Amino acid sequence: MEDKLTAAPTPLVTAYVDPSCPFAWITSRWLMEVARLRPITLRYEVLSLAVINEHRELEPWYRAFNDRAWGPARVCVAAASQHGPAALARLYPALGRRIHDGGNKDFDVVIPAALAEAGLPADLADAAHRSDVDPEMRASTARAQQLVGEELGTPTIVVDDVAFFGPVLTSIPRGAEALRVFDGARLLAGCRAFSELKRARGGDLSFA
Repeated sequence: MEDKLTAAPTPLVTAYVDPSCPFAWITSRWLMEVARLRPITLRYEVLSLAVINEHRELEPWYRAFNDRAWGPARVCVAAASQHGPAALARLYPALGRRIHDGGNKDFDVVIPAALAEAGLPADLADAAHRSDVDPEMRASTARAQQLVGEELGTPTIVVDDVAFFGPVLTSIPRGAEALRVFDGARLLAGCRAFSELKRARGGDLSFA
């Protein structure tokens, strides 16, 4: 007869992100906070906004955003393909801190600096201007869309076998609040009847 409780397995949390997306960055920072406070295995995959919006009619400013988003996403895909998921786990935060926290949108400067911080080869920066990694990026994006639906996007989160779009946050929950949001999102998404929960977004984004 066992005299001790079996430890609960550590949840596997996969965040499908686009390095250019500020909402994905805030959500990933929230998940990093959760990982700091509770045992989870956090990994990243690419969900490309450029791929999702490739053939859509967009306002000019958002078309320009999506056209530029190809580069960082391609580099993330190339890093993961050539050096494994751990490489992307280092590279994505290094990009996010520069693009979003630092407000640097010059990707020709940001990408080499992020690669250096992540300890990855400098020549991966060339992938930003190459389309040969696009099939892998499209496949990764398609995997996320199969989980939550084609009309949804980044961030998409998978906790073990429960997938959901969002949460879309305007600032980063910290401490006990981060854990409450995690448990609430996981519980709600686990209800098969659940489809959508939304309210108007107000105020500026905060990466602090």
